[in-house]
Amino acid sequence: MPIQLIVASAAPGARRPGVARRIALAKPPQFHITNKVTLIGFLGNDAEVRTNNDRSLTTVSLATKSSYKKDGKYIEHTEWHRCVVFGKLGEFAATLKKGAHIQVEGELRSRKYDSKKSNSEQTIWEIRVNSILKLDRAQKAAAEDEDESAEEEAA
Repeated sequence: MPIQLIVASAAPGARRPGVARRIALAKPPQFHITNKVTLIGFLGNDAEVRTNNDRSLTTVSLATKSSYKKDGKYIEHTEWHRCVVFGKLGEFAATLKKGAHIQVEGELRSRKYDSKKSNSEQTIWEIRVNSILKLDRAQKAAAEDEDESAEEEAA
């Protein structure tokens, strides 16, 4: 519903100076605060499935790489991201293998836990994934399969 501004026109020479004009204004812009992360990279390990209290989750370790030039030399930096996947998407993620090229979208989340090793509270950052796109190229069919399909088309 647009906001309306009522303007009274009292300009000299106006036909009906007492009549107000209504001007419809658009709503003020709504700013949406979102927490969205999109990463493209390669898996460092096979997906790992964990089950607790009848709820399963799949974690994948995703590597992203960036490079920059400093003093005439290229410096590469690899960042590792812990990605957590639930539900049906988690079942798909469980099939992913080391080296798979994927794009994930989700939310950046932090959580705290008590470390038994250092006897202190630790914070871990992870991506809670809501979308996975597999970017690997389709594997070529075996030569035998191609020969069989060519013979079927000729028949």
